[in-house]
Amino acid sequence: VVLHLKRTVIANNNYHNSSPPESAAEKRQLLNTTLDTHNMPTLLLAGLGELLWDVFKDEEKLGGAPANFAYHASNLGADSIVISTIGDDPRGRKALDELQTANLTTGGIAIDSAHPTGYVEAKINVEGVAEYFFPDNVAWDHLKLTETTKEIAPRLDAIAFGTLAQRTVESETTIHDFLHTLPKKCLKVFDINLRQHFYTFDTIKKSLQVADIVKLNEEELPVLTQMFSIAGEVQDQLQFLVDTFHLQLIILTQGGNGSILLTGDDMDIHPGFKTTIVDTVGAGDSFTATTVIGFIHGLSLKEINEHANHVAAHVCKEQGAMVVIPARLRFRQ
Repeated sequence: VVLHLKRTVIANNNYHNSSPPESAAEKRQLLNTTLDTHNMPTLLLAGLGELLWDVFKDEEKLGGAPANFAYHASNLGADSIVISTIGDDPRGRKALDELQTANLTTGGIAIDSAHPTGYVEAKINVEGVAEYFFPDNVAWDHLKLTETTKEIAPRLDAIAFGTLAQRTVESETTIHDFLHTLPKKCLKVFDINLRQHFYTFDTIKKSLQVADIVKLNEEELPVLTQMFSIAGEVQDQLQFLVDTFHLQLIILTQGGNGSILLTGDDMDIHPGFKTTIVDTVGAGDSFTATTVIGFIHGLSLKEINEHANHVAAHVCKEQGAMVVIPARLRFRQ
């Protein structure tokens, strides 16, 4: 099968700016690349933000949404890098060991000897959904960029970031300064990932303005509809966000009720797959990674949605975020 890849690659518009924003069509630098889906080119993706340990009752699992995104991107067949900061402590050293074992590039991880490696107490409720409790003033609250990160920036095809790592001014500034240095071809993927009180209207608005792709879940959408006074049905609300912020794609995951993918001129609704849920940690991140890779490769929304739901259902069957994706679900066999 030969598909034609046509994707938007520019973003940085102002919400309600006095100057007219670029249209979605104007933002798109169409890449008329012919793509053989049986021989997909290797992409370079990054996760920018928190790298932390999910502390469960009986064990600790490495995680953090941007790191999970990078891990799953690598598992699915892309080259990927985690861009974060850890402490000079046992948890930090163990994090590097685990990422290297998983064949992830660790050159994007800075060491901060003054602050501990991040961790979060993760409690799984009766429905298998994780509830998180985050300590303050950890290493990724003081995010720093390594020379490796700066060197690979021009080669990035996509980068994922969220709100949590922007809870301090220092890290928020680092994240947005870096995003603005990236090439136009690099898709900025804003996984809203709201956690407790660690977000503000300004943080969300600023991130939406720079994003090409936005991912949110069924609990986060109502927060945005209230913030931006968005009316209508779910599809209308998603369309408002796409149109207002000139997004290439918006992703809505709805737990056991599947997902919606929507662009400026297309939409696909998937009911999801039934699966045995051990926990949902990392499922959304695996969904995002699958979707972004499929989108760059020019697959249809229907194909992407089907694939991403299969991957997320598999991740739900195991504990922790960084589970192995079977070969049958990878892009490169």
